[in-house]
Amino acid sequence: MDKKTKSRRRREFTRQFYRGNVAPFVLGIVQVFVMAASNLLLSWLLQQLIDVATGAPMQHSFGQLAGLSVLTLAMLALGFFLAYHSKPRFYARAIGQYKEYAFRQIARKSISAFSGENTSTYISALSNDANSIEMDYLVNTFLIIDNVTMFIGALAMMLWYSVPLTLISLGFSLLPVLGSVLAGNRVAEAEKQVSEKNETYMSALKDSLTGFSVVKAFRAEAELCRLLARNIREVSEAKEHRRKMSTLVNALGTVGGCIAQIGVFVVGAWLALTGRGISPGVVIAFVQLMNWVVNPIGTVPQYLAEYKAASALIDKLAQALDTNLREEGEPIPARLEEGITVENLTFGYGEEPVLKDVSCQFEAGKSYAIVGASGSGKSTLLNLLMAAHDSYDGEILYDGAELRSVSCGSLYELVSMVQQNVFVFNASIRDNITMFREFPKEEVDRAIQLSGLTELITERGEGYLCGENGSGLSGGEKQRISIARSLLKKSAVLLVDEATAALDAQTAWQVTSSILNLDGLTRIVVTHALDEGLLKQYDGILALKAGKIAETGTFGELMEKKGYFYSLYTVSQA
Repeated sequence: MDKKTKSRRRREFTRQFYRGNVAPFVLGIVQVFVMAASNLLLSWLLQQLIDVATGAPMQHSFGQLAGLSVLTLAMLALGFFLAYHSKPRFYARAIGQYKEYAFRQIARKSISAFSGENTSTYISALSNDANSIEMDYLVNTFLIIDNVTMFIGALAMMLWYSVPLTLISLGFSLLPVLGSVLAGNRVAEAEKQVSEKNETYMSALKDSLTGFSVVKAFRAEAELCRLLARNIREVSEAKEHRRKMSTLVNALGTVGGCIAQIGVFVVGAWLALTGRGISPGVVIAFVQLMNWVVNPIGTVPQYLAEYKAASALIDKLAQALDTNLREEGEPIPARLEEGITVENLTFGYGEEPVLKDVSCQFEAGKSYAIVGASGSGKSTLLNLLMAAHDSYDGEILYDGAELRSVSCGSLYELVSMVQQNVFVFNASIRDNITMFREFPKEEVDRAIQLSGLTELITERGEGYLCGENGSGLSGGEKQRISIARSLLKKSAVLLVDEATAALDAQTAWQVTSSILNLDGLTRIVVTHALDEGLLKQYDGILALKAGKIAETGTFGELMEKKGYFYSLYTVSQA
């Protein structure tokens, strides 16, 4: 990503902080100015009162000083009131909108693009990285404005009190400031290292929990614990390094503050004692004002370093979102007029091809079964029809439009897929069927009936929570939910990959019959269940063998040939 693109993408993300959120931000800035003004006024009051106490002539009456004191307290109260009502609202809405925008950007990716990525990158970006952005970018924005405002205000008052003393105090602070600025870049690099190590840890943790049953079955607990321990140790070491860099920046700023304060106090005291026009009250006020000059010198470089590090996290997410993107193609209608044509299709996940020079035709509105031994390429062919990969040789044509030139959005409107491995959200049965969208009740009821979910709904109700990835459901119940989803979507093309494998024979027969009886749909079904009654309902059968099409035809035609399909069917009936 070049510098110009990076800057543009960062602006797109940071713009989310202020979308519909300008008023709380402006009130937060007003709060900063109000607090700055009240603190400067407090320093002036302190100078006046100390000079009066040390016998200097009164420049203002006690009534005026009392009135100004009340005004200062009122400004402080207003500042706290604005802080209470503005900043928390701004932070919450800003980071919430940032996460929502980031997830919408993720959702734009196609199946083929997302399947080749590490999801832990996004999990880390939307959890730990987002927390760092909230603290180091959003909170530090106000802290930087606050410190710069106080620095300018305090410096102006110091110049008003004494130009020579102000120049001397700034001179004391130059070297520590330079050290803090130079060390700030190391903080940004350390923050990036923490993000990368945490991403690796999140990936290992996710795999460990997802594959928990495999770990237990192979008694690999000790090895997995060692792996996670190493990842945890690397994250901890990265965080330790980041804290050390932050401490270094802070230490340089603190040293600068001490040098400047002591130097100013000594020089100011000498000027006061030698009658150089500096009163005791001015010296005390000067020392207090120096806190607001020196503290920003020490802390603003640290805030800027953290701000820069948080910006790098935004850039990192933007780069991940811009990586592995499929070019947006041309839209196609959500209906199939002629059919799907596969010509000389060759594809493999590695060097050895899984599909070899496959050519076939699926006519619109008809139903087709794809059969074959395990590993023959049945599921791979179905996945390619769904654009899960675009690195194939040959052509896949939807009504003459090559799949690689078709926009993903329009393809997903045209095609639905029922997969063998079903994902179920930790939500109600109804939400899992409708995918959280609104549908007419009669349409949902029809999908429930056709998919064989009526009994489950009767027993548990539509509001039954399915558990994490459907832990509260059987494999067959999850399959029915997946089938109901696709039926409810009413796509023109329905791809089914062993969808009835987890169902009992009777339910599988009923569900498959329901799919085959749907009018107007192009149905392509990968199946291992070679039931004569069902196979006769298909308009065509494709028999795959070792990645090639061995035979095509209707059930009757293939049985008459007594070829490969005949052998498959005969063995399945034994």
